[in-house]
Amino acid sequence: MSVDDYLARVLSFMQPLPPVMVPLLEALGLVLAEDVQMPRDMPAFDNSSMDGYAVISGDLEAVPTHLRVIEDIPAGAVPRATVTRGTAARIMTGAPMPAGADAVVRVEWTDGGTETVEVQRTVAPGNDIRRAGEDLREGQTVLIRGTVVTPRTIALLASCDREQMLVHPRPRVTVISTGDELVPAGQPVGAGQIVDSNGPLLVACVQDAGAVVTHQGPVADHADDFRAVLQQALAHSDLIITSGGVSMGAYDTVKEVLGAAGGVEFSKVAMNPGMPQGCGQLDGIPIITLPGNPVSTYVSFEVFVRPALRTLMGRPDVHRPLRTATTLASFGSPAAKRQFARGVLDGFDDCSVAPVRGQGSHMLSGLSEANCLMVIPEEVTEVAAGSVVTVIDLR
Repeated sequence: MSVDDYLARVLSFMQPLPPVMVPLLEALGLVLAEDVQMPRDMPAFDNSSMDGYAVISGDLEAVPTHLRVIEDIPAGAVPRATVTRGTAARIMTGAPMPAGADAVVRVEWTDGGTETVEVQRTVAPGNDIRRAGEDLREGQTVLIRGTVVTPRTIALLASCDREQMLVHPRPRVTVISTGDELVPAGQPVGAGQIVDSNGPLLVACVQDAGAVVTHQGPVADHADDFRAVLQQALAHSDLIITSGGVSMGAYDTVKEVLGAAGGVEFSKVAMNPGMPQGCGQLDGIPIITLPGNPVSTYVSFEVFVRPALRTLMGRPDVHRPLRTATTLASFGSPAAKRQFARGVLDGFDDCSVAPVRGQGSHMLSGLSEANCLMVIPEEVTEVAAGSVVTVIDLR
């Protein structure tokens, strides 16, 4: 199966999760499921944009001139006095404009007086006044459904008096790493055993994509053990990801159990690394099964699982950015397979890219150095230095 066809199959099981109400600060990174209207004009009243003096601009036709200070107006106060000819009100940034005044003179254009003030510059009507509604109007739609909530969005939502927001929630993901040979990091490693790197790798990838995650494993290659963990995961997950046990071996338990249960199809995808794949649903919960080699696991996550997670979140940006870059070295690519070669990308425009040392599907050292995946088409078997290639930017 081609990469594109298999990705379409994976995404066919994914729909944005039903919206839920969450506290405002928990909405960061999530997608709005409702339009948001402004409940009042913003600003709600004419106010000063500078510390200074509220004046009648016509009093300043000849400067310097002296005005009597009739009131102090700090931010948050309500003006009591009316500014008349020959008077001024000392005003702070954000404070409401008093009646009668039509301009603000900045404090640095005066002597800073508190009973009388000497004004040294003329100003035009409206100077340094923020007008009511000049930013947003009452009833105006300020954010539409489908908007990704950022820190800047949070500020606007808070100004709309929104303590809670209707959003598509973070998917609850269970990662299950399998294999008799695996031991958790920090535990003694016996003969023939290796440390489970896929579990922590996938947990980190899921968190980076914006979802919440539980790690189960490593789980031994025994059908009953895997079945028990799977049943537990089905009860509290929006997506289950497994690694290992999907090839053609005698102990490929994931394939054995899920194949017998039905609903999950296993495929050979024309890609390198990461040919053995599986996806489907069990009890209505999407499941994606990934190969066991760590580089294959990572590449498969980026190509298939990350877009699936972002689709569940309702994100418009399900794919990472694509760029073009000039290769700094020659390398080969397997025939009839789309290769995702690991590389180091330099720059954002007129980029160059160098393949990392060690492109084997087991070689974590090269993977840790990489900040991009070079996408080499199925029909290309040799990439010459100086060639322009498409890259998935992982930065």
